[in-house]
Amino acid sequence: MRTLRKAVIPVAGLGTRFLPATKAQPKEMLPLVDTPVIQYVVEEAIRAGVESIVLVTGRGKGAIENHFDVAYELEDTLRRRGKQEDLDIVRDITHLAQFAYVRQGEPLGLGHAVLCARHAVGDEPFALLLGDDVFDERDSALEALISAYHATGKSVVGVQEVPEDHVSRYGIVSAPRNRESVWDVTSIVEKPKPEDAPSRWAVVGRYVLEPRVFDHLAALKPGVGGEYQLTDALALLAKEGRLVAAPIPAQRFDTGNKLDYLKANVEFALKREDLRDDFAAYLKELAKRL
Repeated sequence: MRTLRKAVIPVAGLGTRFLPATKAQPKEMLPLVDTPVIQYVVEEAIRAGVESIVLVTGRGKGAIENHFDVAYELEDTLRRRGKQEDLDIVRDITHLAQFAYVRQGEPLGLGHAVLCARHAVGDEPFALLLGDDVFDERDSALEALISAYHATGKSVVGVQEVPEDHVSRYGIVSAPRNRESVWDVTSIVEKPKPEDAPSRWAVVGRYVLEPRVFDHLAALKPGVGGEYQLTDALALLAKEGRLVAAPIPAQRFDTGNKLDYLKANVEFALKREDLRDDFAAYLKELAKRL
């Protein structure tokens, strides 16, 4: 079985749910406290042993490339002012991994975005991470999927159980039959109505995929809205008996909508030693006034 060295992170979305903040900046650059969401996703991949990051970008996403690139003027200013700690932070971002960038010329769906990375990935397995879901770094997230891949040799989707009224937000997979820790996916449905869902096990933005998924993506016909759906390609893998689901034990923070994004900022701030005590005191005082 081949070592998983690469990760694909699609970042070409328009971020319309966060307008006007995303009119002139990528939604992936919105901060959780003081660190962009995209950096948390990249760091998760690095912790799992990934060496190369392929970012699928689009128009107006230059800030993401700049974030992971060398900033000569900033570094020089920090050096001259003796701000070594800040200088180290900036330099460390540049050296997180090897970065490659490919462009998705048109917004034709997640499946199309992944297919755009085909030549950069080559004929090897890869991780796929979506930026809306950020996981607690103290727990296993992508690592759990890589373990399932090594155990089964099949493509893996990361799943968590969600409330019934949330199933229409996610791709939903068939439930385990005997409480398995990893199970074969027999069906996967994109954003079903609760009454049509095969279970409450939702795909939460983390995958380990065999390169054969590219063949399925290349053969897809456009679906709803003219988009190419990754779920349709995964359904073909499931039909071939080549797809398993692995629960992700890590706490998940959904940054894809405004309310949950605000909650995530509170949670991340309370995890910071330099902010926790003062921020917690403020929240307690605020709660008294509400």
